[in-house]
Amino acid sequence: MLFKIICVGKIKEEYYSSQIQELCKQINKKNRVEIIQSEDEKIPKNASDAVKQKIIETESRNSLASIGKNDFVIALCIEGKKYTTEQFAAIIRQAEEREYEAVSFLIGGSLGTSNELVRCADVKMSFSDMTFPHQLMRVMLLDQIRIICDK
Repeated sequence: MLFKIICVGKIKEEYYSSQIQELCKQINKKNRVEIIQSEDEKIPKNASDAVKQKIIETESRNSLASIGKNDFVIALCIEGKKYTTEQFAAIIRQAEEREYEAVSFLIGGSLGTSNELVRCADVKMSFSDMTFPHQLMRVMLLDQIRIICDK
């Protein structure tokens, strides 16, 4: 199975980068993982809500372009449903059984994702009611993928 992590912004912190590399290496032993990063837009100081919304729309449009026609899409968003690792594994198994080409995970930028991007998802998933840095979210997601791939 191909797992695509479609995300906004590059990882700047070495401690996140090294964890991501190690998790990808472990996942790639049995499956494939591809990280697709689009540029994050600069957020002006004291940006208005309209400017922030325009940034969200631009970043989300870039993410939409990376979704394949036969991808099973999971949006990571705070309004999504929370799943146990076992439930998450069942979702991935169903995607495999239905012969999707890939499972694409959408991780928005620091301002979030557009409604359009969330609407295109087959599943809306939340890891917590709390908000996490999107760089850390990649590590958390990859670790869950690693766990279910090892089962």
